[in-house]
Amino acid sequence: MAHFSSGSYGSNKGKIINWPFFIVFLIIVTVIVVLIWAYNPFGEKERKEGVDNSKKETEPPAVVSVEMSPKAKEIDKPKVEEPKVEEPNEQVAELIMDAVACINAQPPRIIEARDRLNELLSKSMSEKQRMLVKEQLSSLAAQWLFSPRLFPQDELCTNYTVNVGDQLRTIAMRFKVPYEILMEINNIRRAELLQAGSTIKVIKGPFNAKVYLSAFKMDLYLQDTFVRSFEVGIGKPGRETPTGLWVVEEGGKLIKPGWTDPDTGRRYEPDDPDYPLGSRWIELKGIEGDAVGRTGIAFHGTKDANGIGTAGSRGCIRLHNGDVITVYNLLVPVYSQVRVSN
Repeated sequence: MAHFSSGSYGSNKGKIINWPFFIVFLIIVTVIVVLIWAYNPFGEKERKEGVDNSKKETEPPAVVSVEMSPKAKEIDKPKVEEPKVEEPNEQVAELIMDAVACINAQPPRIIEARDRLNELLSKSMSEKQRMLVKEQLSSLAAQWLFSPRLFPQDELCTNYTVNVGDQLRTIAMRFKVPYEILMEINNIRRAELLQAGSTIKVIKGPFNAKVYLSAFKMDLYLQDTFVRSFEVGIGKPGRETPTGLWVVEEGGKLIKPGWTDPDTGRRYEPDDPDYPLGSRWIELKGIEGDAVGRTGIAFHGTKDANGIGTAGSRGCIRLHNGDVITVYNLLVPVYSQVRVSN
């Protein structure tokens, strides 16, 4: 019978693994590896760069917002000006209706309507209302002024009985108006045919004018009563029409006078095809403001109708040829004043 040595058995038993110590050893090794990886600066850097690169690849590019300066915004955005709204004057509107009622009355009260409307021009009102008032006054002037008819209570017109030796020119000068307007309203074809004992309608002048350069307008008045408006052309830049107060120069009313261009020295005669002064010339004399001392300024007609409503003259005030004849027949030397303003 064989026998096994105890020593041999005893050495194999010593080789049995001690499991508690082995588990503790594994835990310690794991902790050390984790700590080394966690505190490795290169590993940390690579991790962060990896996260950043991933973010750059997966997220859309950021939109860069550029704040424009106020000036840039004004350039890019069209500037829209709000329309100026002029509120009508309610009181003026009522007074206009009162004047219209006078016109429509039976019989019409023309002079009362004229005086009421003329008083309104000194009041504050919208531009549309002012235009309406002037249109009504112009329409009324065709009845009370530019006709043979004489209205009761009219302090601006009256009857005159012609005396022996009277001449139409001297009668007109007595009332400070041109004789041409008396011929027109009385249907007199020739001044020398005026007969003693006849009665004619006369106008108590003078006529005056106001020129508004920025509006290219001239308003005509009999004394202080509005008659009508005219479009005008004025002086060009560098040769602006002087502002201030003027009077019609004595001897300054001429029909198609010869004229020498002060810039070129060229002489123009009325029969020249390019004669520039139109049908009439009304020279002005400055008595106040920038007008003082200025010469060569006048109302005159023009061969170029497109020049009306523009700044293109050498300082003179241009009118359509038909209009300048009307003005010529109303303004009188010495007495008629012309106020020019911007």
